[in-house]
Amino acid sequence: MLSPESVAFLKKLLDVPGPSGFESTAARLWREEAQKFATVTGDVAGNSVAVVNQGAPITVMLAGHIDEIGVIVTWIDDQGFAFIGPIGGWDPQVLPGQRIRFAGRNGDVIGVIGRKPIHLIKKEDRDKAVRLDDLWVDIGATSRADAEARLGVGDAGVIDSRVVELPNNRLASRSVDDRIGALVVLEAARRYAAAPGAAAVAAVATTQEEIGYHGGGALIAAGRLAPIMAVAVDVTHATDHPTAEKKDTGDHRIGGGPVLTRGSVISPVAFRIIRDAAMRLQIPFSIEAAGRQTSTDADFIHLAREGIPTALVSIANRYMHSPNELVSLDDVDRAATLLAEACRAVTSDIDFTDR
Repeated sequence: MLSPESVAFLKKLLDVPGPSGFESTAARLWREEAQKFATVTGDVAGNSVAVVNQGAPITVMLAGHIDEIGVIVTWIDDQGFAFIGPIGGWDPQVLPGQRIRFAGRNGDVIGVIGRKPIHLIKKEDRDKAVRLDDLWVDIGATSRADAEARLGVGDAGVIDSRVVELPNNRLASRSVDDRIGALVVLEAARRYAAAPGAAAVAAVATTQEEIGYHGGGALIAAGRLAPIMAVAVDVTHATDHPTAEKKDTGDHRIGGGPVLTRGSVISPVAFRIIRDAAMRLQIPFSIEAAGRQTSTDADFIHLAREGIPTALVSIANRYMHSPNELVSLDDVDRAATLLAEACRAVTSDIDFTDR
């Protein structure tokens, strides 16, 4: 089980804002926790790296991205209403009526996302999907000057929702994608340090994954660390809720254990190391197929340097990219134990070209 201290840390990590490119507050909190048991460094991309068993001849990289989706101020009109663009992939349908917390020049600025009330929308338009340019943010300003005293173009924000604990060791929050992964890699490194193997383990809280069409911080970190093997840790869609189509993405249940990906960018050798560790420890897991990209950091880590054998371990997540993503802490605990055990199985004798 996750310790009470680790759960308390996770709650803090989920609550702080950190959209892509603006991750510093969350990254700072992660580094403070990592310094309790690891050697911690950073880089110009904002990545945070925590190394245990330092000095070993080989390194395994565990990557969970610390950034989240968010919004950015694009314009403030004469009445003091702010208009926003996306940071990462949004479904605008979840935004109307939400509160937004911006990092303003003098501290947090709270606003409410506004939209024309349903009563005033023409009948033929009521069933149309909401677009981001239909929305604005009201921060209570009376003029542009009043708004700009607190908020400016380029300021980033997140939905102002907080962690809620649910029965059966589950929780819901924004930023689960992928602060959960950042927690898993840190917890895995902590457990590995208690009984290390032949490799150094570098847990990395990577940046800019949600906008990472160019590779984000993960590509930079992989190039710097030159690991013999890497594992990206992210979330994937749970399929144990109404309307889910298992034939599309598989059978991934909240509380059902980690999800291991097999696919075109995944190293078969790295996959077998993790699968075999799960079977040794009798940790339940499911398998997800990825015929092309995985839409995670794994897509770019495996291309770094001369090529890095890369695996992907995911946590089943309901309601992804919403204010209330839902996961099981049992899955988080199992994933951390699994990764620590898999890292102990990595030695310099493994032939990663044996596909």
